[in-house]
Amino acid sequence: MNWDLFHELLGLFCFGYPFAMAYYWMIGALLYRLVRERHQPLPSTLPVLDAYPPVSVVVPCFNEERQLEETFAALTRINYPDYEIIAINDGSRDGTQVKLDQLATQIPQLRVLHLAQNRGKSTALNCGAQAARHELLVCIDGDTLLDPNAVAWMVRRFQSDPQIGGLAGNPRIRNRSSIVGLLQVGEFCGTVGLIRRAQNVYGTLFTVSGAICAFRKRALQEAGWWDPAALTDDVDVSWRVQLAGWNIEFVPKAMAWILTPETLRGLWRQRLRWSEGGSDVVLRALPHLFSRRGLRVWPIWLNYVAAILWSYAILLLIAIGIVDFVSVGFNVELEGIGLIPGNWGMALATTYLLQMLVAALLDARLERHMLRTQFWVVWYPLAYWVLQAASAAVGIVRAALHFNRRAGTWVSPDRGFQ
Repeated sequence: MNWDLFHELLGLFCFGYPFAMAYYWMIGALLYRLVRERHQPLPSTLPVLDAYPPVSVVVPCFNEERQLEETFAALTRINYPDYEIIAINDGSRDGTQVKLDQLATQIPQLRVLHLAQNRGKSTALNCGAQAARHELLVCIDGDTLLDPNAVAWMVRRFQSDPQIGGLAGNPRIRNRSSIVGLLQVGEFCGTVGLIRRAQNVYGTLFTVSGAICAFRKRALQEAGWWDPAALTDDVDVSWRVQLAGWNIEFVPKAMAWILTPETLRGLWRQRLRWSEGGSDVVLRALPHLFSRRGLRVWPIWLNYVAAILWSYAILLLIAIGIVDFVSVGFNVELEGIGLIPGNWGMALATTYLLQMLVAALLDARLERHMLRTQFWVVWYPLAYWVLQAASAAVGIVRAALHFNRRAGTWVSPDRGFQ
């Protein structure tokens, strides 16, 4: 085997794949802006709808005592004439039950369901959805602060196309007291928002956000509701709704403010769970890819597989670089490709900064001062690519080993410094 050729091809893939995908996402996001957002009013403007069908807001809760008052106070400020709120206490062990019962006496729209044992977020969502009186469901997490206009923007999108079965809202980071938190502000803008816009143009979304999403009950019923065995309920239900023949769309103006990990340990645990759950969904989708409805998810399936391969490739390149350093020093003679990529690295860094600039400009109408985060996202590739590569590489192995896992409970996520 020609070792130099292998090393060069490995480097080309490691630095060429994110380079190509950056332009793929940027082109898609700009098309979304031109086609979908060009003539829309500002997100702070309440859209005028042809009709105002009733909506059910579903909030699964587990050990959320500290966040409940803030979350439900935001729900009382929703700018929509007809909605109910359903809170599901999934066997919490803190004061969530007492707090929810108190809130129910203060908020007329609120109904509370108490589950005797912790059965997992998917089960809680299923209970809330089936108890809901209305066809349109908006689902948020127990720590999510829903923007007052988000429900109206989601209803507006549902009304535009009867084939839309689900909607992905736009989560925004609200805890920014550490570098890890600031990096995630840039990530959700420059990566998550950009990719969802592009995926919307290309036809299928990999996932809605569990922190803010919406569904038609009929679409959920045809998809089999939320699966209690799913590690990442949002990814799993997104794929099954689309495989059932429904569309899922991204609604950037349906915003919500969320808490995220602010420690490396919390971030690693979150990303490992996301990677394992995403890999589990991709593996389970394999038998359905060759059906008529399964053809539509090929682009996101292939992209995920390529991302997994890239994760292993980047880890292998790092390992080779470390061996080179220990033995003979850094090797940078393979046309600038190695652990220190030289010209390739500069081209990729420039492309990434261009991607972040495009994303920040697209989101400038949604959140003020987005350009101020650009200093922090300069460090995103160094800090996050290694994290993403490691979590993806471990996640696919864990998903394969635990393929027949039956999930039943959940734990409170890391929500930063509180």
